[in-house]
Amino acid sequence: MRKWTLALVLMLGIGQVSAQEIDRKEVVRRNNPHVTTMDKLSSLSVGNGRFAFTVDATGLQTFPEEYSSGIPLGTMSDWGWDSFSNLKHFKDEDVLVERDFGRGHKEWYSAQFKQPGKQKEAESYLRANPHRLHLGTIGLNLDDMSQVKDIDQTLDLWNGKIDSKFTYNGQKYHVETVVDPTKSRNNVSSRITSDDEIEVIIRFPYPTGKHTDDGCDWDRQNDRNHITNVYKGNGVLEVERILVRTNHPNSYWLYVSWIGDDVKTSVNNSNHTIILRSKSGVLDFSCEFSPAERRRIQIEPFAEHAIRSGQEWNNYWKEGGIVDFSHVKDPRAKELERRTILSQYLMKVNDAGETPPQETGLTYNSWFGKFHLEMEWWHQAHFALWGRPNYLAQTMVWYYRVIEKAKEIAQRQGFTGVRWMKMTDPSGREAPSNVGSYLIWQQPHPIYLAELLYRTQVYDDSVANVKLLPSEKKEKKELGKKLLDAFNLMVEETAEFMSSFATLDEVNKRYVLKGCIPAQETLKADSTVNPPFELSYWLWGLQTAQKWRERQGKPRNESWDLVINNLSPLAYNEDSLYLAAETATQTYRDIRFTSDHPAVLGAVGILPQNKLVNDDIMRKTLDWVWDNWNWNKTWGWDFPMVAMCAARLGEPQRAVDALLMDKRTNTYLPNGHNYQDDRLRCYLPGNGGLLTAVAMMCAGWDGSKGKNPGFPSDWDVRWEGLFPMP
Repeated sequence: MRKWTLALVLMLGIGQVSAQEIDRKEVVRRNNPHVTTMDKLSSLSVGNGRFAFTVDATGLQTFPEEYSSGIPLGTMSDWGWDSFSNLKHFKDEDVLVERDFGRGHKEWYSAQFKQPGKQKEAESYLRANPHRLHLGTIGLNLDDMSQVKDIDQTLDLWNGKIDSKFTYNGQKYHVETVVDPTKSRNNVSSRITSDDEIEVIIRFPYPTGKHTDDGCDWDRQNDRNHITNVYKGNGVLEVERILVRTNHPNSYWLYVSWIGDDVKTSVNNSNHTIILRSKSGVLDFSCEFSPAERRRIQIEPFAEHAIRSGQEWNNYWKEGGIVDFSHVKDPRAKELERRTILSQYLMKVNDAGETPPQETGLTYNSWFGKFHLEMEWWHQAHFALWGRPNYLAQTMVWYYRVIEKAKEIAQRQGFTGVRWMKMTDPSGREAPSNVGSYLIWQQPHPIYLAELLYRTQVYDDSVANVKLLPSEKKEKKELGKKLLDAFNLMVEETAEFMSSFATLDEVNKRYVLKGCIPAQETLKADSTVNPPFELSYWLWGLQTAQKWRERQGKPRNESWDLVINNLSPLAYNEDSLYLAAETATQTYRDIRFTSDHPAVLGAVGILPQNKLVNDDIMRKTLDWVWDNWNWNKTWGWDFPMVAMCAARLGEPQRAVDALLMDKRTNTYLPNGHNYQDDRLRCYLPGNGGLLTAVAMMCAGWDGSKGKNPGFPSDWDVRWEGLFPMP
């Protein structure tokens, strides 16, 4: 990885601001979540994008077991991962299977297995390891949730602080909680006042290694989990937490600091707990988690952490994009504003790290804590469109860390370039899957995201509707060159794979996409040819990669142009409705093709209109999907995808209706999380998709006309700092 790629992140600027003036503080604060009950789906989080801390109505993690079936009380970080011992020495090669998709060469895919045996054991181990690690719960030492009364809890979005008041057995508590915004720190700080003695307990759960849960196994402690009291000084306790493994112990450090001479501490290694006690009725303390040992921790009062948190969050809301729906007469506008503001908060807390986020961010464990690269667009494209490109850029640097592994995947399947993995972890290892290994729609994402960075930083008058001084134009031009240099290799290698993956149909003199599972995952790799969204994305991705070559003064790549000029158009049936794939001729008669994601609509919406798509047929397809789709089998990002398609096709009313469709998977909880079902209680791709759609509907897209082109003409939506989509 080029050393200056990460340094470039620090240079990225802030988005343009429109002429309208918005009282940003008022817009944000009127959407502060307010909690008055012990509601396990109303948990609140504070965080800095690399580390997050989620609390119950007491302002801390007092009842983690009770909240485990809601929005769990997670303490998670980018670096907090764990692996169980690999006693049988399983390797990636143990789960490879050879497939023949008629491309004239061997293709090896990482698979799952049904039959018992070594391959099944290897697949199970490699999917579950590494897994996300819950670093520890920090809560009041209270044992009866039913005795928590008179709850008055508010998340102060403007300052990134949770303020919680309640009584317990008649005793009053006031708890304030923040996370330090410093990028290198994983520090949660709290100030507790009460009219009696205060006791805080820190607990270290053993990891579960399960697919989706809170990551806390409170029963499997025993001799596998140790905490070592390393140092105790004046106001400081340093502890190493060790997870015992047969061949590789995993450890990290916790530094607890407090203000006041009356605070007493105790460490109990037998039940893996630390207790802080204050008899004065005030407890001001901080807990910092670290992957490495550090000494001489600075003791700072809660107020110092709160000031830094406030400064960081004030800047976040003052810079970049904001949308004000208060002038819209439609009563639904208030809810749309609430979802938009809370989504901006949640995405910074959970998705603004140095690795791609998991579906549930740093809130709780899903898919073993692994992240999915096909969701990276949904998690982070909005950062650029909302004028906060640095958050997107710092994650994109991760692609360079794993580019050699992506190249190995392409090579073992007989392709050139890099094939980006689907389900993975910080190391870039591809998790075995009978679906994920065949997905391809994550491949163009790095091109799209790099293009967003370029567009929103090196904009001209036609893109951003602003006037630049000559000095500003020179600065933008220089930044543009650095961006092209920084992400050129990523764009080039991605396009190279896309070109080599497209197969020439010599009979019909065209290129087809086959041997893949599309975004609509109910289709099979063996029988799928030319899924519509992927065709459009292949065209746009390769065209954009050529544009990057031209910006750098390079000639166009001839092999890419062959695919661009001869790619198959989208297939449709006798009723002029686009098919889920060219081979899915029963699309409108088989529920398998009308469930899961209506990805056909992504061909125009996520992407601009193109030569492969007929707008009239797409509009008719949108009508059919709207009236007939199995909406109870959709996901949170499907609704903004439909909205973006409707907007581009000139149906702004339907775009709004899509964003606010009354369906289970389009539910937004009081804390702003996008609820899916009992298993997946939060789903951040839905939040990110909402932000992307709102930005597009306000600022428009290339070629759109008029003010707020994605909203009905009677919606007086006011905004600042947004950028148009391609």
